Amino acid sequence: MTDVVALDATAQAELVANGEVSPQELVAGAIERAEKLNPELNAICSPLYEEATATAAGDLPDGPFKGVPFLFKDLGAGLAGQPMHMGNRVLREIGMKMPYDTHLGSRFRDAGLVTLGRASTPELGILPTTEPEANDGPTRNPWDKTRSSGGSSGGSAAAVAAGIVPIAHASDGGGSIRIPASECGLVGLKATRARISMAPVMGDSMSGLTTELVVAHSVRDIATMLDWVHGPQPGDPYGCPAPSRPYSDEVTAGTEPLKIALLTESLTGDTLQPAVIDAAKETARKLEDLGHEVTEFELPAAGEPDALYQTFITRWAAGMSQTADTLSLLIGRPLTEQDVEPLTWALIQKGRMEGGAGYLSAIAQHQLIGRLIAGVMIDGQFDLLMTPTLATVPPKLGHFDQHGDDPMDAMLKARELATFTGIFNATGQPAISVPMEMSEEGLPIGIQFVAPMWREDILIQLAGELERAHPWIDRRAPGVLDS
Repeated sequence: MTDVVALDATAQAELVANGEVSPQELVAGAIERAEKLNPELNAICSPLYEEATATAAGDLPDGPFKGVPFLFKDLGAGLAGQPMHMGNRVLREIGMKMPYDTHLGSRFRDAGLVTLGRASTPELGILPTTEPEANDGPTRNPWDKTRSSGGSSGGSAAAVAAGIVPIAHASDGGGSIRIPASECGLVGLKATRARISMAPVMGDSMSGLTTELVVAHSVRDIATMLDWVHGPQPGDPYGCPAPSRPYSDEVTAGTEPLKIALLTESLTGDTLQPAVIDAAKETARKLEDLGHEVTEFELPAAGEPDALYQTFITRWAAGMSQTADTLSLLIGRPLTEQDVEPLTWALIQKGRMEGGAGYLSAIAQHQLIGRLIAGVMIDGQFDLLMTPTLATVPPKLGHFDQHGDDPMDAMLKARELATFTGIFNATGQPAISVPMEMSEEGLPIGIQFVAPMWREDILIQLAGELERAHPWIDRRAPGVLDS
């Protein structure tokens, strides 16, 4: 069963379908690895091992990932009765549980996945590192346990990178799929706004900043899962055009020569580490070897760089204020400063002060940026945008300290790291991080590609081509393939 760790979710499902291994064996192996590795990694905050063992022995749905071990991120999608703590100590203390199946949660279950538990997340998904005070210590990166695994889907990414599960739920409101994918050497796709429904209770999150999917080792796992879960549900406020063919067909379809714009200047006025610039330029050379045209480029300006950050924070703060009201209902009393971390409270207060006019102004600014970027692509100037996913290699744990004089200083550090991710939540475009390069010290460096609205197909085509030309499936964190 140790050989299973080297396989992606699709290959594990094929073993089950061919009768070479049972779901019970896959799940038992995953639980064994979790019990061995999780005490140090702290990737799983709510184990559900007994439930997983019982589920694996039962009648599983005949979906594309039948029998494959899986984790839900402890934020967003889920199934009724699962723990739901969202990185918050008060919800953990009262033993809060999911009151219903979300649409995406039910689709994951119907895919045949077997849930081992809930994966750690920073409080309410705010920071790009997974170090919530509600947990017993931070989530550690399997590549270097002194470093962050990213956030907010850091628990999911650490568990996949460590070989506990081959695929795990993730969500992205400012980079929270792509950031941990980059830091843990995985593939992470943020789909187009509204491609994946947030039903039944939520229409969208912060007017479309957030979307959900998974992190995984292979492009085909991402494409197959997107095929399985995409599409609107009744009552959704808006949706996306359906793809012309299954996304899984795009993995091996190849691409026509593409015109790709390479961005290596921070979009927020911050400094990039030379290692990530070098990595992006190395990937550019590989793309040119495959017949694509890569041109260094700067996006047209849409105000001062700090204005992009401030308007993004306005939307985030409004979302945190709304979440605070929801938490008050869940715990049966008003949420107080003592119930949350310092940064969370600062954002809640900021959201309450700025009001509706500021929120609508922020959305208008982001829609303008979206039109400017769309203009660059629609006029045929470029087919895709390309950036380093992050401005740095995975930072050390503790880098995003929020306990100084101003908790918002942690958000400034988040801005520096995520200079290339949050903007595409604001525009709604699909973006993918692929694990193309490694730093001199042996840390993963993700490269991000961004497509026009609704064109996940191009991203999957190109990612599949890069995966075939420069395979990364066997590039694993130290000791994983020996576990």
